[in-house]
Amino acid sequence: MLPFMLIFVAALGLSLGFTPLARRLALRIGVVDHPGQRKLHAQTMPLLGGLAIWAASGLALLLLSNRFYVSQVISIFVGATLVSFLGMWDDRWHLSPWLKLVGQALAALLLVESGVRVEFLRNDILNVLATVLWVVGVTNSLNLLDNMDGLSGGIAAVAAGFFFLLAVSNGQILVASMAAALLGACAGFLVYNFNPARIFMGDTGSLFIGYVLAVVGIKLRFDNVDTVTWMVPVMVLGLPIFDTMLVIISRLRNGQNPLTTPGKDHVSHRLTRLGLSQREAVMALYLVSGTLGMVSIFLMSANVFEAYLVGGLLVVVALVALVRLESTDLRQPSPSATPPHTL
Repeated sequence: MLPFMLIFVAALGLSLGFTPLARRLALRIGVVDHPGQRKLHAQTMPLLGGLAIWAASGLALLLLSNRFYVSQVISIFVGATLVSFLGMWDDRWHLSPWLKLVGQALAALLLVESGVRVEFLRNDILNVLATVLWVVGVTNSLNLLDNMDGLSGGIAAVAAGFFFLLAVSNGQILVASMAAALLGACAGFLVYNFNPARIFMGDTGSLFIGYVLAVVGIKLRFDNVDTVTWMVPVMVLGLPIFDTMLVIISRLRNGQNPLTTPGKDHVSHRLTRLGLSQREAVMALYLVSGTLGMVSIFLMSANVFEAYLVGGLLVVVALVALVRLESTDLRQPSPSATPPHTL
C-alpha cells in the first residue's frame, strides 16, 4: 500500500505546484476561455489546468511506479498525450470535432497494438471495435462533463478512487498506480478549480483524464470468475456516461448536432433549473458518482444473477431520471443565483 500512497502524494503535491504555473502560462500565451451566452463564467479564465494534471500524474508514475511496469506506463501515456495534445490545440486554436474523434480513435488503436483491449467478446474484431468505442466514448464523456466548476475533475477523482480500491483488492499493481496518480493530480487541481474556479482544465485535461480512466477500466481484472466484468467499469463511470446520453438525446430531439452544438443542457445545468445552486449541483453529482462506485464494489463479488438484477434496476432508475431531466424547461433562467466566477 505504501508505494501507492507515495504515488498519490507525489501527484497531489506536483499538481498543487504545477497548476498555478499553468495558470500563468495560459494567461501569458492566451489560452483562455472568454465569457459567452452559452457559458456560466463572467470573466476570462485560463484553460491549461489539464497540463498540470498531465504532468503531475505522468511524473508521479514514471518516478515512483514499479520499474517492471514503466514500459506499459509509457505506452499508455503516449496515447493519453496524443488526445491531450489535441485538446490543447483545440483550447488554443480550435479543432474540428471530427478531427478530434479521428485522433482519439488512433490513440485507442495504439492501446490495442500494445495489448490493452477489451476481451469479454468472443471475436477479435468485435473486441477491437469495443475497445475503440469505449475509449472514444469515455474520453468524450469526461470532456462533455466539464461544464461547471469542479465537476469533471471531481467526478474523475471519485472514479479514480474507486478504480484504485478495485485494483488493490485484486492485486493489480499497474492499475492501482495509475488510479492513485490520477486521483492525486485531480485532487490537487480541484483546490484551484472548485467553485469559484481560478483555472479550467480545458480539453487538454478533460480528454486526458477521460482516456486514462477508460484505460484503467479496460485493464481491471477480477479474481471472482462470476463477475460480470464489463459492468464494473461502466458502473464506476456511470455518471459521465449518463450525462453524455442525456445530451445526445436532447440535442437530437431538438434537431441539433451533438458534436458541434454547445449548450446548457447537461445534468448539472438541469439540476440548477430544479433549484440547486451550482455548488449543490456539483456536490449532488459527486454523491451519485460515489453511490455508483459503491455498487461497483458490490458487483465485484456478486454472482451473474445478482449483477444483472442490480444492473437492470439501475437502468430503470436511469431511464426515469433521463425522462425527468429531459422534461426540464431549459429556456427559463436558473432560479439559483449564479456566482460571478463560475464555468
